Amino acid sequence: MNDTRILRICRKRKIKSNLKYRYDGCTRTSKNPVFIANNVLNRDFTEEHPNEKWVTDVTEFKYGTTFDDVHKLYLSVILDLCGRRPVAYVLSDYNNNDLVFSTFEIAVAESPDAHPIFRGYQYTPRAFHQKVEAAGMVQSMSRVAHCTDNSLMEGFWGILKREMYYDRKFYTKEELIQAITEYMDYYSNNRPQRGLGVLTPAEYYEKKLLTV
Repeated sequence: MNDTRILRICRKRKIKSNLKYRYDGCTRTSKNPVFIANNVLNRDFTEEHPNEKWVTDVTEFKYGTTFDDVHKLYLSVILDLCGRRPVAYVLSDYNNNDLVFSTFEIAVAESPDAHPIFRGYQYTPRAFHQKVEAAGMVQSMSRVAHCTDNSLMEGFWGILKREMYYDRKFYTKEELIQAITEYMDYYSNNRPQRGLGVLTPAEYYEKKLLTV
């Protein structure tokens, strides 16, 4: 069915998506960064070929039974700018180097021939930069206090949280992990996007592979 027909029916029946919350924050910069790279990506978020540009970030979720019993869960994701396909993701109780390294190692294992520009400001440990270089990639970092350098990842977090996290209460870690895991699969394989020609990120990726 044509997507414009779906849109017309939704408008007629007054069916709307979740409200888009205004985001006034900014990704916090690393304290005492050991390694700083140039802003090679420079807000150029367009890419026609798979595995040419990857962006990454970490976000947090909360769960618990009461206001005094709140716990945090962190999600690290690497996105391919060609179709905004999640290359790899990892969930952890801690926002630390192990989380970042694990996500990167999974992405490299999934795409061993990929040598993209890799963007992420907070990934400043020299050991991480060495991993990027060893994989044949070019590291790119955004500038301090320029949130728009990270706008694509912020947009992805906004979509994810509006569709599966906001307006819901998660009481256990297992419940939250299951919801995030199911959504990541849904986003990649079952959520068509108009900007991708009404294809899912996975379908768009496979289509582009055939043209490479």
